[in-house]
Amino acid sequence: MAKNKVDIEQLIEMDKKHFLHPTSAISDQQQFGPAFIFKKGKGIYLEDVNGKKLIDGMSSLWNVNVGHGRKKLAKAARKQMEKLAYSSCFATFSHEPAIYLAKKLAELTPHPLTATFFTSGGSEANETAYKLARHYWLLKGKPFKKKIISRKKSYHGVSIGATSATGLKEFRAFTKSLAPDFYFVNQFDTTALERFIETEGPETIAAFISEPVQGAGGVHVAPENYFKEIREICTKYEILFITDEVITGFGRTGKWFGIEHYGVAPDMMCFAKGITSGYAQLGGVMISEELHHELIELSKGPLLHGYTYSGHPTACAVALKNIEMIEKEGLVKNARIRGEELLEGLNKLKKERKIVKAVRGLGLMAALDFKDEHKQKNVLFSPLVFKEAASRGLICRAVTLDGQDVIVLAPPLIINKKQIRKIVQILNDAIKAVENAHFH
Repeated sequence: MAKNKVDIEQLIEMDKKHFLHPTSAISDQQQFGPAFIFKKGKGIYLEDVNGKKLIDGMSSLWNVNVGHGRKKLAKAARKQMEKLAYSSCFATFSHEPAIYLAKKLAELTPHPLTATFFTSGGSEANETAYKLARHYWLLKGKPFKKKIISRKKSYHGVSIGATSATGLKEFRAFTKSLAPDFYFVNQFDTTALERFIETEGPETIAAFISEPVQGAGGVHVAPENYFKEIREICTKYEILFITDEVITGFGRTGKWFGIEHYGVAPDMMCFAKGITSGYAQLGGVMISEELHHELIELSKGPLLHGYTYSGHPTACAVALKNIEMIEKEGLVKNARIRGEELLEGLNKLKKERKIVKAVRGLGLMAALDFKDEHKQKNVLFSPLVFKEAASRGLICRAVTLDGQDVIVLAPPLIINKKQIRKIVQILNDAIKAVENAHFH
C-alpha cells in the first residue's frame, strides 16, 4: 500500500518497469507513468493513491454494474472459496454453482436460449461461439458453412478469432495475421448483408454476429427494425444469428439483455462483464434449445473445446449473488430511468456546446460525437475532453478508432439522478474548457 510520496513514486517506477498494460500506449506509460493508481472503490466512485476521488463513468470497462465495494459479493466469493474454490468441469464433472447459474440464465434470457457454455471472459465467449457454430454445421453435414460475418465498427474481443471478427481496422492491423473466413458488412445495412450472402453463397456461411449496441466502437444504436430484418435473413439462408451481449447484458441497456429491445431471439448469445460486475472473471455462450437438442442428437464423443476455468465455482457463485442483487435492487429499471435522464442532460449540453455534433445512447450507454467547426486539421476533441473531465473528477472514454471522435459513458447501474446531473455538469465544463482553449 502506498502511504507517502516516496511509496507512490516507487509504484510508478515499478509499473513502468514491470507492467505491460492492456490497450494502452506504451510510450505514454513510459513517459508519464500510469494515469491513475487506484486503491479503493465505493459505489460509483474510485479513489487513487493520492486520495483523488473520481466518478467511474465507464463502470471501469462497462462491467461494474452494481458498483464498487459491494461486500455481499466479497462474502459470496469467500463462502464458495472456503467450500470449493475450484474444480474441473471436464469429463462431465460438475458442481452446484455452475448448475444453478446455468438454470438462472435460462430463466433470464430471451426465449429460447436454454444451455450455457462457460468461459473466463468475453473474448473467450466469442471465440467459443465461432467454434460451436462451425462445429454445428460439421455435424449437420455442411462442412463448407464456416464463414463468419460481422459488422464494421464492431468489437468482439482480442483473441485471434475475436480480433478477426472485430470491425475496427486498428485492432485487426495489430498483427496483420488474422484467422481466415471472417467478413464484414456496413452497419445497419441489411440489404448489403443479403447481397453479400447471395454473392458468397449461403452454403458457405456459418453465422452472423452483432452487438445489440456497438459499444467500444462508439455506442452505435441500431434502427428499430434492423434486428428483425437480420433475424429473417439468417433464418431464410440457414445462418446462425449470434448476439454479442458482453457489454449490453445484465441490465446495461435498461433491459436484461440488449436484444430484448428489438423483439427477436438469437441462436447463440455471448456474455461476460456484467454477469459478475467485474468481481470475478466469467463469461459464456448460451445456445438455443433447438441447437442444444441437435448437438445432443448429433454429437459423438467429447466436445473438444474447454477452458481450465469454464464453470469456475467461485466465479459462478459471485455471478449468482450479483444477479440476485440486480434483481432485488431494481437496477435494470434504474438503468432505463437514469439512462433517459442522461440522454436528456447530454442533449441539453449539445445545445450549449458548439463542438458537440450528436448525442446517442440506450440505457446507461451513451456517446457524444464531436465536430470541428473551425476546420482545424488533425484536431481530435475527445482525448482533450477526456483529460479535462478526469481533472474534474470524471472517468469517461475517448474513442478515436476508425475515424471517429467520440466520448462514451457507461456508469454503474446504481447511479442516482443527482449523480447523473453531476456527470453532465462535469462534461459540460470539460468541453467548455476545450472550446475556450482552441477557439479563443
